[in-house]
Amino acid sequence: MLALEHMMPLEICMPFVVFGAPHLAYDVVLCGRQAGLVPTDHGWPIVVELGLDAVAVADTVIVPAFRGFLDSVPDDVAEALRAAHGNGARIASICTGAFALAAAGLLDGKRATTHWCHADELSCRYPVAEIDPGVLFVDSGDVLTSAGVVSGIDLCLHLLRSDRGAAVANDIARTIVAAPYRDGGQAQFIRRPVAAVASGDIGRTQEWALGRLHEPLTVADLAAHARIPRRTFERRFTEELGATPIRWLNSARIDHARELLESTDWTIEYISSLCGLGSPANFRQHFRRATGTSPREYRKAFTHARAGVASP
Repeated sequence: MLALEHMMPLEICMPFVVFGAPHLAYDVVLCGRQAGLVPTDHGWPIVVELGLDAVAVADTVIVPAFRGFLDSVPDDVAEALRAAHGNGARIASICTGAFALAAAGLLDGKRATTHWCHADELSCRYPVAEIDPGVLFVDSGDVLTSAGVVSGIDLCLHLLRSDRGAAVANDIARTIVAAPYRDGGQAQFIRRPVAAVASGDIGRTQEWALGRLHEPLTVADLAAHARIPRRTFERRFTEELGATPIRWLNSARIDHARELLESTDWTIEYISSLCGLGSPANFRQHFRRATGTSPREYRKAFTHARAGVASP
């Protein structure tokens, strides 16, 4: 475990919890740029007894999130990661630790992930990497990356499963009261902005459409309401909103579905009719494409049923 300044303590601890059982026979050690006290992001330090020399001889190096990930990664850290990778070590990151791997050039040409809040920044800074913001972790062989915080446990269990098999990984997951494998990725956790609304005629038409999501609206319907020729409407809509009318409408329908799944106990079939995405099967297909999981699994993860809201 490579502890960089102002690292996240929870993420430092995860590998020790997953790999630390004596019967697993892993030797899990903590190192930093140098031995001594390393400040955490919570204001208290961790004692590190080993320096970067430990990285050079490790079979697996895990870099957790650290506060300064948007600053330049120290040259000695980047060099140590490159050297370890060159010596055949498996290099992994938790959350924004992916920025250290990217700075070392280890994500070049590889698929990777990080916390969804920072995925665009990582992709912008390192365009040669293929950043996927919707998954919990990515295994690119000798380089692995994970999404935010708790997904570090998913990554560690995946490493354990790869090393020792599913039975061992499942046993450790039970011991630490964690899911052996979580479905759906992190796309379901992404905070999505309320569907953007333009000004003028198009804005009024959007507000009209948001009140009629249960109806089978078409672009022709929207253009007719705005009293604008269809082609002109599509062009102006896309220019102002950055998305086609149908893409915006489908996004608004999914947002509405998410809200209903979280706040009511209404059936999937009823919610699909309220959102205007067609049959329940078609609704499930659209919902999974947008969130990476099914409506039922999404509800299990996020349900907050309101008192007095009964099934229709």
